[in-house]
Amino acid sequence: MNANEELIHHFYTCFQQKDYKGMQACYADHATFSDAVFKNLNASQVRAMWEMLIQKGKDMRVEFGNVSANDHTATAHWDAYYTFSSTGNKVINRIDASFEIENGKIVKHTDHFSFYTWAKQALGINGILLGWTNFLRKKVSAQAMKNLDSFMGKK
Repeated sequence: MNANEELIHHFYTCFQQKDYKGMQACYADHATFSDAVFKNLNASQVRAMWEMLIQKGKDMRVEFGNVSANDHTATAHWDAYYTFSSTGNKVINRIDASFEIENGKIVKHTDHFSFYTWAKQALGINGILLGWTNFLRKKVSAQAMKNLDSFMGKK
């Protein structure tokens, strides 16, 4: 296992153990993060996002695998099992992650998952009817950023 594979294994092992400080330490100070909900987060935002998700995700369970890395990039697959707090619905989110790594730290992290599949589980009938629309995606993203900003403001 090369150093970048070890970094990604460490990142997800910390996630499984709900060790957000360990996860945060994996990011460079100029890191960025994006997924279908959280777009273009800077390093302080992504560090706060993981802390927020771990603290609020009381029943969250994470499984990961298929970690592969070379000198500059890495990929992994991970599944998140949790209850979506706004609706109480159970969610299984299947995510493919890609990373850019410099000097032993993550500088770019992108998670790819089906927003529609997530919305159907998390939001029920509204997700089934509207999960394919940009309207719902933007609404969910705006609420997520509002929650993150509020979380960061309390720290």
